Amino acid sequence: MTWVTLDRDSSLPLIRQIYGQLRGRILEGVLAPGTRLPSSRAMASMLGVSRNVVIEAYDLLYAEGFTKGRHGSGTFIADGAVYSPPTVPEAPEVEVVSMGYEGPAGVINFKPGTPDLRHFPAHLWLRMLKEVYSRASADLFAYGLPEGRPELRQAIRDYLVTQRGVLCHPDQIVVTAGTTQAIGIIASFLLGERLDVVLEDPITRDIQLIIKGEGGVIHPVEVDDSGLMTDRLPEGLSPSFIYVTPSHQFPLGGTMPIQRRVALLEYTERTGAWVIEDDYDSEFRFDGPPLNSLQSLAPERVVYIGTFSKTLCPALRTGYLVLPTALIARGRNEKWRRDLHNETTGQLALAEFIRQGRYQRHTAGMRRLYGLKRRALENALRQAFGDQVHILGSAAGLHLAARFHGAVFDGALLAELEVAGVRVYPAEMHAMRPGRLLDTVIMGYGNLDEMVIRNGVDILRKTLEKAGA
Repeated sequence: MTWVTLDRDSSLPLIRQIYGQLRGRILEGVLAPGTRLPSSRAMASMLGVSRNVVIEAYDLLYAEGFTKGRHGSGTFIADGAVYSPPTVPEAPEVEVVSMGYEGPAGVINFKPGTPDLRHFPAHLWLRMLKEVYSRASADLFAYGLPEGRPELRQAIRDYLVTQRGVLCHPDQIVVTAGTTQAIGIIASFLLGERLDVVLEDPITRDIQLIIKGEGGVIHPVEVDDSGLMTDRLPEGLSPSFIYVTPSHQFPLGGTMPIQRRVALLEYTERTGAWVIEDDYDSEFRFDGPPLNSLQSLAPERVVYIGTFSKTLCPALRTGYLVLPTALIARGRNEKWRRDLHNETTGQLALAEFIRQGRYQRHTAGMRRLYGLKRRALENALRQAFGDQVHILGSAAGLHLAARFHGAVFDGALLAELEVAGVRVYPAEMHAMRPGRLLDTVIMGYGNLDEMVIRNGVDILRKTLEKAGA
């Protein structure tokens, strides 16, 4: 039996080594059908192992159909087990799925939408989880409801009613794995009725990809400093839904005033369209309290999307939908179809975090911190570029959009900036009608400290001067 060798220094158990080598010889046809294997006692003696080791390896082969036993006659290779195994490369080439926000080490990365991860309340979160486990009942470890734990839905509802003016019952809430899943859920069944969709232009590229992936036909409508330009909504069209970011437009930062909100809702009444309100970072408003939601004006026409990725951290993968009553059943069914339900202990910990008032205190503290960072970035830009830079939108969120007069942020300039040590993001990457935002970049400041922000702006200034932009 020279074709079975054992490596006693290997981390692979001896049973798996014997089984694997025999299995490989059978698949290759080296051990032909009808071949008799040595008895377990003889094999154990030849290999210097316990007979039980060989018996378990033989049992695995028999369980998978590679061998057959003849009572009193030994173990034989079964028919029909020859098959050339595929060659698996050691390091297969895999296409990287990315929205383009990853930067190389050592580069100051003005990545938008990332909170200050150093300020995540890790010790407090661990305490919340311990409390959940300490009073755990059996249902904690069972399958859950697709719409999420009732404790978390109640806590989200109470927070939204007092802080965002959202009008809802806990049964209207579906807990999701972040905003991305929430968009996919709502788009999947609304686009089953009508495929036309109105989107702000620009709007984050991943939303465009999700809607296209669900079969949507996109109709872009331009935005300005007041958000969606409602006077340009397409007439003669009955869209399935209109997707807006009214409190802090992404990426240009505008805030939609009441006149446009009313005009948008009147348009939906005429066309029968739903409104999807993405309220992704409205907690962080620096020139006043957070604005009331669009949903508060038309709770049976607006689907409200919120997330904890910006206020706590993206790793929690927790967001939520607030559905009009007519859409509750379809929203729950689609959540069930996608992943059944969110992880349970995290939901209960978050519910307690909110219920105890800790979430609101955390966001208040982070609002002050992000306000300082935003002012540091604005001041650095104005000191470096003077009237050659125009900061767009309202003072809110975790990013700003800046227009640099005379600059064109094409691939060559962006690459030059990265070599110099800074990464900024062209607003053009999110535009559906190209050419209007070539001079505009998005700069996130949430996960950078003030010194790094100033250094990054200095590199940006020197590089633009060198490039003659």
